[in-house]
Amino acid sequence: MFRTFINAWKIPDIRKKILFTAFILLLFRIGANIPVPFVDITDGIITDPTAQNFMTYLSMMTGEAFNYGTIFAMSITPYINSSIIMQLLTVAIPALEKLQKEGEEGRKKIASITRYVAVVLGLIQSVAYYFYLRNTGHLMLDESGALYTGFFGVFQAVVIVLVLTAGTALIMWLGEQINAQGIGNGISLILFAGIVSRIPSMLIQLYEGYFKQQGGAYYALVPLVLVIYLLMIAYIVWMDGSERRIPVQYAKRVVGRKMYGGQSTHIPIKVNMSGVMPIIFASSILSLPPTIKMFISIPEDSNWNKYFFDLFDNTHWFYGLIYFLLIIFFAYFYAQIQYNPIEMANNIRRQSGAIPGIRPGQPTSNYIAKILSRITLMGALLLSVVALFPIVFSQVTTLAGAPMNIALGGTSIIILVGVALETVKQLESQMMMRHYKGFLD
Repeated sequence: MFRTFINAWKIPDIRKKILFTAFILLLFRIGANIPVPFVDITDGIITDPTAQNFMTYLSMMTGEAFNYGTIFAMSITPYINSSIIMQLLTVAIPALEKLQKEGEEGRKKIASITRYVAVVLGLIQSVAYYFYLRNTGHLMLDESGALYTGFFGVFQAVVIVLVLTAGTALIMWLGEQINAQGIGNGISLILFAGIVSRIPSMLIQLYEGYFKQQGGAYYALVPLVLVIYLLMIAYIVWMDGSERRIPVQYAKRVVGRKMYGGQSTHIPIKVNMSGVMPIIFASSILSLPPTIKMFISIPEDSNWNKYFFDLFDNTHWFYGLIYFLLIIFFAYFYAQIQYNPIEMANNIRRQSGAIPGIRPGQPTSNYIAKILSRITLMGALLLSVVALFPIVFSQVTTLAGAPMNIALGGTSIIILVGVALETVKQLESQMMMRHYKGFLD
């Protein structure tokens, strides 16, 4: 990976793209440290540094922006949720499906609708965040120490909500600029930058929360956790490179005095064909119930907390079960979008090819669909192992009397490694295009 980056840096136009991407990420980090007006957050809204709940998850995904009430506190979550909604509606609504098939113009229209939906969702989440700040006493108070009421109270609420919504639109625009003029997927890289920026503070919080307060017994778990993380990284890299190859044999044909075809090749299908997106989408969906909870103030001992909202805590077994099912669902969903067995079978037949032992046409389409279904399930299960293992590990250590909450670690590592691998592949493809020598050279 480092060799690829060094080689890419030597090419002037790729170096410009890398610098542009770094500049956009720098702007993101600057915005993630600019506080919203009328918000009074000095020590963060997360009081327990060892907690693994929805607040900690949002803080991790936003690079502490959510924790300290900055203009990028909503991060890219509204855009991700908007993408999920639009892709589901594209399958369900014929008009959107027709737009998707219209080529570049149709995709531009869908992308424009996705942006508007993202802004609306950002507005809703900003209102929820405002009520949470109001209920937890993190708003600027008047001279008597009470919340502002009347005109100024309304003005305060409008400013906070509009600034947070504008931050959502701005961060979405920054991601699109990376897509257009930089290297890598803009939204994924912004998510990557937010997680990386939080690593130092997370390590400090773990040290102060565990070792100082809980005692030296936790030192014995540190080497084990480090080994687990290293094995998880190696596992993700292995999973990303795994693929199933469908053999294809092309028939010989004579054109004039020359004979073409006759060669054997294969169709590569990646085991983890959807990458990190099922993890991101599943996490975003599971963030909806805690977002609803932010609108209202519910006592900790209420039945709503006990029988509904507490189920979506990152360390709860119900959260792990729903997380697992959503990963499998979105893995199949992305497989259906990326691969069309009927179209693949038709392309093979047009080129006078066939899969050995399989008749052309419908049998070939059924065979490819069967392979895709099995590979998708295998990839989703492999992805679920990394996502769920930290949750299981946290439960085991809790039962053993030495709770080590690393429930968010699996999601973070999958995102970090997945985005890094995707970016390196884009760099390699860019270098290959520029180093290719044609017949005119």
